Amino acid sequence: MSKSSASASGHALWSKMPKANAELFALTYGSLVTELIRDYDNADEVNSQLDRIGHSIGVRCVDEFLSKAEVSGINIPPCQTMKDTADVVARIGFRMFLGVSAEVANHAPDGSAFSLFLYDNPLSIFVELPTAEEAAAINGGSGGCDLSKIKYSNVYCGVIRGALEQVNLKVTCRFVKDALRGDEVN
Repeated sequence: MSKSSASASGHALWSKMPKANAELFALTYGSLVTELIRDYDNADEVNSQLDRIGHSIGVRCVDEFLSKAEVSGINIPPCQTMKDTADVVARIGFRMFLGVSAEVANHAPDGSAFSLFLYDNPLSIFVELPTAEEAAAINGGSGGCDLSKIKYSNVYCGVIRGALEQVNLKVTCRFVKDALRGDEVN
């Protein structure tokens, strides 16, 4: 599937999906993260819970993805390689569910790994994460959750992992860059 046809397919599927207000979506997700921080008081556990929640979502997204594509008459060809899989996730999956596309890069020579770059992250609007020093000041030395270690959009890793597990691909997914930490892209 060419880049342009994958992008067009993603756009066609996005147009058929019910929409939620982006600000409401971002604020609701922010409330979820806030509750996890209150409940677990440990950044690693919060990150793990975000991944777990994302995994549950990803498992269900595959069914939605395939059924909407079929109903819309969009042919999603079988992915023969991890590169094909990355293109479908980035250009069709992200577009269909979030209205944004991701860029695929850094393919491993053996074809076993790739990077997705997300330039527009709808989850991170209205969000600023504190630095380690600011987080320590917020906690006042009480040993609370180190907010500087929160992987705010870690739910994406779980979604990707859950979706690909549904099509029999065992993957590891992690955030390497985060715009909330000053990087250009996610």
